[in-house]
Amino acid sequence: MTARNARVLLVLTAFVAGLVLFMGAAFLVSGRSQSPTAPGPSAIGGPFKLTDQDGKTVTDETMKGKPFLVFFGFTHCPDICPTALFEVSEVLGKLGPDADRVGALFVTVDPERDTPAKLKEYLSSFDPRLRGLTGDEAAVTAMTRAYRVYFKKVPLEGKDYTMDHTALIYLMDKQGRFVAPFSLKRPPEQAAADLKKYL
Repeated sequence: MTARNARVLLVLTAFVAGLVLFMGAAFLVSGRSQSPTAPGPSAIGGPFKLTDQDGKTVTDETMKGKPFLVFFGFTHCPDICPTALFEVSEVLGKLGPDADRVGALFVTVDPERDTPAKLKEYLSSFDPRLRGLTGDEAAVTAMTRAYRVYFKKVPLEGKDYTMDHTALIYLMDKQGRFVAPFSLKRPPEQAAADLKKYL
């Protein structure tokens, strides 16, 4: 082998070795940041402390041990909220005895008007297992931030107002971790069967 050929072989070997090292490092970095077996904590959900329609304190710890649904709305909502709560009630009904092993929360984004007494009156039209949550503005805002919920007060004529808000139903698992948005755009029997998977 000539000296020239030896130099070419040496350079080529160094290039290949460098390429292997680079690819190995890239694999390790991407493996740490995107490992499917060790997902990071969910960006939705977290600690909260509010009061239900019976005056009882409800926290994220209270809800652990069973899967639960969370919907944010307000009692003066003309259509979206009552429709969603009616559909959740239908799903709970289709669960039969298993409904007691599932939680369902209606969290107000209008704590100014939605007192526990107001929530109790409003929820009397739906499944009795639905729990309405309210609290002071800071506590409600903290939970909406944890769940990435948008809401905004919208003035109406006179001194009245309505609320714009996220109309999503959150499915949380037994540990209080976000699973996925829970679709009610299907037969209640099918939604109930889906929910049973998390019991």
